[in-house]
Amino acid sequence: MHASFSTGRLALTGIGLTLLGTALAAGAQPAYESLDTAAEAVEPQVIEWRRWFHQHPELSNREFNTAAKLAEILQAMDLQVETGIANTGVVALLEGEQPGPTVALRADIDGLPVTEQTGLPFASTETADYNGAEVGVMHACGHDSHMAMLLGAAKVLIAHKAQLKGKVLFIFQPAEEGAPEGEEGGAELMLKEGLFDKYRPDAVFGLHVGLNMPHDTIAVRKGPALAAVDVFRVIVKGRQTHGSRPWGGVDPVVTASQIVLGLQTIASRQLDVTKAPSIITVGKISGGIRHNIIPDEVELWGTIRSFDPEMREDIHRRIEQTANHIAQSAGAEADVSFDYGYPVTVNDGELYDAMLPTLERVAAARPVITPQLVTGAEDFSYFAREVPGLYFYLGVVPEGVNPLDAPSNHSPLFDVDESVLITGVRALSQLAIDYMNNN
Repeated sequence: MHASFSTGRLALTGIGLTLLGTALAAGAQPAYESLDTAAEAVEPQVIEWRRWFHQHPELSNREFNTAAKLAEILQAMDLQVETGIANTGVVALLEGEQPGPTVALRADIDGLPVTEQTGLPFASTETADYNGAEVGVMHACGHDSHMAMLLGAAKVLIAHKAQLKGKVLFIFQPAEEGAPEGEEGGAELMLKEGLFDKYRPDAVFGLHVGLNMPHDTIAVRKGPALAAVDVFRVIVKGRQTHGSRPWGGVDPVVTASQIVLGLQTIASRQLDVTKAPSIITVGKISGGIRHNIIPDEVELWGTIRSFDPEMREDIHRRIEQTANHIAQSAGAEADVSFDYGYPVTVNDGELYDAMLPTLERVAAARPVITPQLVTGAEDFSYFAREVPGLYFYLGVVPEGVNPLDAPSNHSPLFDVDESVLITGVRALSQLAIDYMNNN
């Protein structure tokens, strides 16, 4: 059931949008005022969509109802819609009436295994199986807002179809939070299945809400913006013995502890911190079954965050070297393995320079800010490795609230100020228009 919404902003009916599109089709160039008017017209529907998606979240590679809803909405817009890409992805193509480049706009669609605690009237009560346990499911990262804003941008651009100098590819991408173990998914699988071979864009744009940005503020960073993420696993192999006679075996617990400390010296003492930051975190230690038995082995799992491809490889080498040498010094062994995750998300320098004026115009009285490097990771990075990409942020905390005090992304209390969503609609649609006009 869709939640109702009322707003004090200017709202055009569907007839009003039709008249706007007819007037534009008569030959007038799309003025920014008309783009803003079209965005205001779709604002109530954007919020209604956001609430539906928020109430019906699904985990990565399981976004079946989400995909069906997206396809239904996009088909009602008379767009060319393709479903089933990378399992549950949906894309739609809008062809302008003038020749020009292809612009891709991307939103992610999956939820998280988080039990919602917001108390919203449209809060999620969904549950799902995750790693063998029944968990709550929530759009705790704002992907519900991303989908709704991109749908809103589609309606705005359709109203300006006669003036579009090229094509717009709307990408609704599944599994941004990571495919389940043993499965493929997300942007990487979309590309592997030939998405950019079939619809080769000249540029790709995406945005993310939250991330502790101030209310209704646009933030964008040139060059590296979000970290590469990798997983490492170290199995420390010792020799079991009684806890009262440690000299009768090789203690992998103490050795693993020394490895944890040794790994911290890689980022703090071995890498040039003036070049780029990096993080090595051990998040899981497991081993042993009883208080007085020294076990045969201990397992460490951790995450690596980096912003430079060469440093990324160097960190892997140093982790393996550190773990092996410490283990050898104790008479133990260390088996080290890595799972490569998302690469660095890099905002193309030329595209940033060209499109910053667009974002500044959309931001109006609020200055566009340059955020700090974000040590989170994003698989938008795969798209941005193929074609020039620009990824920016939108602050969605309520006005007057310190963003550092607000629940952050992935919190069971995470929420968005829905009055800000129109800014995302305006930004996405005007980036597409300006890129086409400038290229």
